[in-house]
Amino acid sequence: MTKCVLGVLAGVLLTGQAWGADLTGDWVFQAAPSFPCFTKMAIRQDAAGLHGTITSEWYGDLPMLDLKVVGEGPAGERLVFHIDNGNPKLKPLDLTLAPNGQGVTLTGQVWYEKQEATAHRATAAEMAALDFPTYPLPAPAHVPSNGLARTPPMGWSSWNKFAEAIDDKTVREIADALVRSGLRDAGYVYVNIDDGWQGERGPDGVLHPNAKFPDMKALADYVHARGLKLGIYSSPGPKSCAGYAGSYGHVEQDARTWAEWGIDYLKYDLCSGEGFYHTAETVQAVYQQMGAALVAAGAATGRPIVYSLCEYGRFDVGAWGRDVGGNLWRTTGDIEDSYASMAAIGFDKNGVPHHTGPGGWNDPDMLEVGNGGMTTEEYRTHISLWAMMAAPLLMGNDARSMPRDTLALLGNAEVIAIDQDPLGRQGLPVRKQDGTEVWTRPLADGSVAVGLFNRTDKPMAMTADWPALGLGDHPSVRDLWAHRGVVSGAVHTVPAHGVVLLRATR
Repeated sequence: MTKCVLGVLAGVLLTGQAWGADLTGDWVFQAAPSFPCFTKMAIRQDAAGLHGTITSEWYGDLPMLDLKVVGEGPAGERLVFHIDNGNPKLKPLDLTLAPNGQGVTLTGQVWYEKQEATAHRATAAEMAALDFPTYPLPAPAHVPSNGLARTPPMGWSSWNKFAEAIDDKTVREIADALVRSGLRDAGYVYVNIDDGWQGERGPDGVLHPNAKFPDMKALADYVHARGLKLGIYSSPGPKSCAGYAGSYGHVEQDARTWAEWGIDYLKYDLCSGEGFYHTAETVQAVYQQMGAALVAAGAATGRPIVYSLCEYGRFDVGAWGRDVGGNLWRTTGDIEDSYASMAAIGFDKNGVPHHTGPGGWNDPDMLEVGNGGMTTEEYRTHISLWAMMAAPLLMGNDARSMPRDTLALLGNAEVIAIDQDPLGRQGLPVRKQDGTEVWTRPLADGSVAVGLFNRTDKPMAMTADWPALGLGDHPSVRDLWAHRGVVSGAVHTVPAHGVVLLRATR
């Protein structure tokens, strides 16, 4: 098991401590699993009973909830409690403290990682050395618009295919592939490095990339020379989702660093920040803090930075995303490469429609097209649904080795035109019946995009009621996947989990 070895091991381990008579005191961990890297505990007893705090490098000082003694006798007594990191979807699991002859052993599980760590009674100096820093948040303020993302951002992101196994060489090859395939010219211009690029901070606090990214400024220059833009990733917490350095305590400094490198896009993922910022007020404030820092850094370099808020749709983020400088905001948790995941997000968790428009967009997460978990028809539904929602189109596949059908899906200019329509209105379902849905989206030229979606596992015959859609009896209709005009009264056979995407003009 990977351990988080602490830097205060000079304290002498005290043996023979009476356990049952006194459960209170200060404790320092010798070593702990790297997630969430517990460092110390303070347990007290007063008229209200036992209470305590356990400190983590990921989540700072956490209250020990429902703290109580169970068992009998010196050998059987133990202390149980649980913690909450602020994620409403994760049920906290119990942790147990038991005597081990020299101190205590912590066991249990915190979300996805089992815990086994020993702690000894600590001096005041040891405890003080492990104090977790806290930083003030700004008062509510409006962050001015950066003027970007007048249509939904389009590009590529590393996470869905590569997770943290991403490096400079791969990013350069992806950039070349976007140019070679024609996808850059189709609008996919952002090349975004997700989690896994971060290294260590220097004595001056500046965050350096890890060994996989030897020169981030040179990488940005390479991407820019190909008519593309470079994106990067961070978190308002101490740790990113994969355990790399976040921007906690270094917000303005990190924004300046990225701007000096030539970064064009930031995805800011709440991750460990949810341990500190788990109310609507604090989450909004911490995203406002980075938004203001990006505007200032971009102004200093003359290169404004697209700001992507990734806080999983909490606290009605679309209602305030623009106010904190955001250009897009996640409406949901992470997508998976399956029809069930994609459909649950796209059909049912697509954000509040009136929040979307030029400069700010509901973001139902990155595309999974080409990663192999869905059929071609399901991927066609994926892209069509995202286009109808005016969602950002961020590819998540290996763009270096796309088969022809994947390239045809991602590069369909007529479908991209729906997504990028300058009116910026999000489409909506107008009919749901027997597992089928009809969606419409008004477009800037007065035409209407119409999606006939079949969510069942068998082909379905579907038609559009043009008069009910305000398009008269015989509009001009074009099938955007077949690339041809169709008779307005046509009955369409929509494949299982498939779509027919139309553009109709009165």
